[in-house]
Amino acid sequence: MSILRRSSMRAIIGARLNAPRLQAIQCTYIIRFNSTEPKLNPRPVPKEKEFNSKRDWDAKVINYNELKPKTESPASNSWLIDVREPDEVMQGMIPSAVNIPLTILPESLSASPAMFREKFGFEKPEKDQEVTFYCRSGKRSSSASDIAKRNRYTNILNYKGSWLDWVEREAKAQGKSS
Repeated sequence: MSILRRSSMRAIIGARLNAPRLQAIQCTYIIRFNSTEPKLNPRPVPKEKEFNSKRDWDAKVINYNELKPKTESPASNSWLIDVREPDEVMQGMIPSAVNIPLTILPESLSASPAMFREKFGFEKPEKDQEVTFYCRSGKRSSSASDIAKRNRYTNILNYKGSWLDWVEREAKAQGKSS
């Protein structure tokens, strides 16, 4: 080790100890540099697993006025999925909706069509079919939209108002028509 390194180490150790009587202790550190050995590169993180706020959570948000006609005459190639738990669904559901709780949505969307049909009693949505998610207040529907996107669904809609908005607007509509 060079004299400069040794004296630098003594100065650093002496400053850390801040005791004049201990500055006389010699410390020798051996540092070995192996620049010729191959370095192990850590595995790069796949791009799709990195969180990107602009890429994730970007499902198109729809409102009550856009959803209402879809519930009155549902298309065969679109799905309205309630991601609330079964005990919440007992309060009621938006007409034409099916229930897939958020807790089992990831494995449900990645299941084979046969397993999906056996579990839920209806066909699994295709990757390019329109899928609209809703929950109680709009938080879980955003998570469901992200899960669907990560399962390569491309036509995802998020009813952010969700069940609370639906019930309030339906009550107003009933009050006006009575």
